[in-house]
Amino acid sequence: MEIKTRFAPSPTGYLHVGGARTALYSWLYARHNNGKFVLRIEDTDRERSTQPAIDAIIESMKWTGLNWDEGPYYQTKRFDRYNQVIDELLEKGLAYKCYCTKERMDEVREEQQRQGLKPRYDGHCRDEDPSKHSPDEPYCIRFKNPTSGKVGFEDQIRGYIEFDNAELDDLVIRRTDGTPTYNFCVVIDDWDMGITHVIRGEDHINNTPRQINIYKALGAPVPVFAHVSMILGDDGTKLSKRHGAVSVMQYRDDGYLPEALINYLVRLGWGHGNQEIFTMEEMIEYFSLEGISKSASAFNTEKLLWVNSQYMKSLPPERVAEELQWHMDNQKIDVSNGPALTDLVIAQRERCKTLKEMAEVSRYFYEEYSEYEPKAAKKWFKSNSAEALERSLANLKNVSDWNDIESLETAFKSVAEDMQVGLGKVGMPLRLAVTGCGVSPEMGITMKLVGRERSIARIEKTIAYLKANASAEPAA
Repeated sequence: MEIKTRFAPSPTGYLHVGGARTALYSWLYARHNNGKFVLRIEDTDRERSTQPAIDAIIESMKWTGLNWDEGPYYQTKRFDRYNQVIDELLEKGLAYKCYCTKERMDEVREEQQRQGLKPRYDGHCRDEDPSKHSPDEPYCIRFKNPTSGKVGFEDQIRGYIEFDNAELDDLVIRRTDGTPTYNFCVVIDDWDMGITHVIRGEDHINNTPRQINIYKALGAPVPVFAHVSMILGDDGTKLSKRHGAVSVMQYRDDGYLPEALINYLVRLGWGHGNQEIFTMEEMIEYFSLEGISKSASAFNTEKLLWVNSQYMKSLPPERVAEELQWHMDNQKIDVSNGPALTDLVIAQRERCKTLKEMAEVSRYFYEEYSEYEPKAAKKWFKSNSAEALERSLANLKNVSDWNDIESLETAFKSVAEDMQVGLGKVGMPLRLAVTGCGVSPEMGITMKLVGRERSIARIEKTIAYLKANASAEPAA
């Protein structure tokens, strides 16, 4: 039997991290078993489903690398198929027309609540003759759920789960407006698409017995189910916007690598020994449903930042540069006027936790800064700084190979020795002169990437600035 899984989001909003983790688990299980992974858009809720949400879901799947083998399928394009099956169920007496009005249903629910009963449909039209009603009278279609016995399934994460059929009312499978309903469409889709394993959130557990009864009524094979626990915020409550980003693409915008987000999500409820960092190949090799925890997981942004920093250091710089390009464009930094992004990644990845941060702190490599960082300038621009920069500049102009980092370093370090001052009193004014900032990679690397002409021009400009500002503090 070929293993086939699916991810079936409703396009009523962005793809959140909980949905992304479910998609990841489904994708990994299919890949681990050399099976197929299907993407299906469950857009039967016409009022809330939107094209921007569909686009966001597909963009998120592509960005995270969760490529699908079939789809995307759209439920709204399969209404003829759903109605065909509904008509067959009507003919076989496995479904029926329900003429109950909203007013009657409200009265029934109120009475049930007064009696302390669980609100549910009372089966009023179950055995009624439809010929008693006018052809123009509105009706919905309900599935005839078994009224006795039990329905159970072996959940691959939670073990055996069982329900009494008497607790399940007759599900509406087609509304009065003619549109089929979610729980019915899901069954037909999974049947037609040959889905063998349904991996989804625990909020679907109560849907499962209803769906199983529909499978059985149709004579369709019942897939294997695995219900994943929810993701909580670090305060133990349901994950929401107050805990930070919850949209997958917001993590892209915030500077995370897709590899890092995927690695973090796979560990939210699944593990392989004590290993924290996995390649995609390792995830596929080790993944199993048995390794998924029944307990809810807590999302921890600090841990995600750590994982992201590990990936920024360990991935090939060319790969990191691919993602960094988006952030440079987003911050309107023209990278054609400066070092190659791969060289920038190598220089900055040890001190940056996100790509957004890397772009923000690297602007001076590509364009002129407008002012010196105030706190750094106040601390490091002293009365002897102009002399230190003049001496450093003279030495730097004599460096024949600007790619020779060691020679660039020696050029200003020797000045500190000659002036008999600490290296910081030479190196920090030089850093401010070349970058405008108090923090940068090592000065040799920084000057190499900024370039000879640009570095020299900035040092000369800073010397002129220091000489023009008599208010500089006296040297310590």
